[in-house]
Parts: sequence; C-alpha cells; structure tokens
Amino acid sequence: MTAPPVSRAPWILGRPVLLEHAAEEFLNEITRQQPWRRARYEALLESLEESLGHPAPLLAYTRLTGETWRRALPEEDRADAAELLDAFRAYLRDWGWLDHARPVNLPD
Repeated sequence: MTAPPVSRAPWILGRPVLLEHAAEEFLNEITRQQPWRRARYEALLESLEESLGHPAPLLAYTRLTGETWRRALPEEDRADAAELLDAFRAYLRDWGWLDHARPVNLPD
C-alpha cells in the first residue's frame, strides 16, 4: 500500500491567511534545506511585514509591494532582499499559499 500524497496546501483554513503564517512555513522549509539563511531571511521577512502593517494579510504582499519595500532598504540589504523575494514568491506559488489566500467571505 502506498502512502497518500502529501498536501502542499496551507494549513490555515476558514480564516484570512496572514503573511506571518506563510513566512513562518517558508522559513521552516527553506532553512531545512539551507539553515544558514534563517536569521537573515527572518529579519528581512519581519521588515517586509512591518512595511505592510502588522498583522498583514498575505494578499497585501504583491510583486509591487515587495519591490517597493526592497527599494526602500539600505543598498547593502537589497541583493539579499531580492534573493529572498524570488524564493518566497516561488514558495507561495508552489505550495498553494496564494490559491488559498482568497478572502474567506467570498463564495467558492
């Protein structure tokens, strides 16, 4: 007997998905593979969330808001931030976070 496939859907159901939830799961996944990135990525994600207003719904994060945040950072942080945003966007897409982040009061 084979094991059922592992769901890649976010664990948050029936309520708005917050950026902090996705960021926490992203950090767990990315740092499982690359543990040396945890502290830096965690600090950058906290900065991103602060720029969007805490607690920020995941849908507040877009390419535009991410890029606006990145440009506002000191020059020495921008390359790390660009790398983080690329990895975070891919994670959100690949793991279904964006598909599940719709407002909870809309019909299916």
